[in-house]
Amino acid sequence: MNITYKGKQEKFYPAQSEKIEARFKKLAKILDGKGEKSSHVILARKRGVHSAEITVNYLDHSLVGAADDGDQYTAMTGALDKLEKQVLKLRAKRRDVDKNTKAPWVNGDLGTPAIAAAVEPASRKNGVAKKVHRVDFKASTRKPMTLDEAVLDLGKDGDYVVYRDAKKDCLSVLIRRPDGHFDLIES
Repeated sequence: MNITYKGKQEKFYPAQSEKIEARFKKLAKILDGKGEKSSHVILARKRGVHSAEITVNYLDHSLVGAADDGDQYTAMTGALDKLEKQVLKLRAKRRDVDKNTKAPWVNGDLGTPAIAAAVEPASRKNGVAKKVHRVDFKASTRKPMTLDEAVLDLGKDGDYVVYRDAKKDCLSVLIRRPDGHFDLIES
């Protein structure tokens, strides 16, 4: 990593300069190590307070870490800490966006290929294509009910009922199991 300094740099102890160089090497590794990265360090001192500002360009973003302290070494390490946090946060955002670039959900569509592959073998056995149905649950049209009322409502027809619990004020799903017992899911 190319480091350019602006301002008056104090003389550091050899151990301190080695630690700063090691931190910059770590920062270069975090920046994916693709190509030669450069950082600009601006050092200033006003009224006994040292300030360090480190700027790095990464993925078309200018990342800046700045810190103030009574000691120039401490100010530089503080600025490096802030810069590392920014780089890690930007990398995490980028990776999350890349992983979530799926096709939008279409009603009746199986969405991802993994879901389609999981449903496909079952459809081959029966010869009938499986379909995903969306159930619209509008809390405003249905009154809150207790668990006992939900069991009575489930007895009429169907294998599940979605309702708003009157006691806990949460969305709940009551499912009838094949053995006749019930499963309750609360949010």
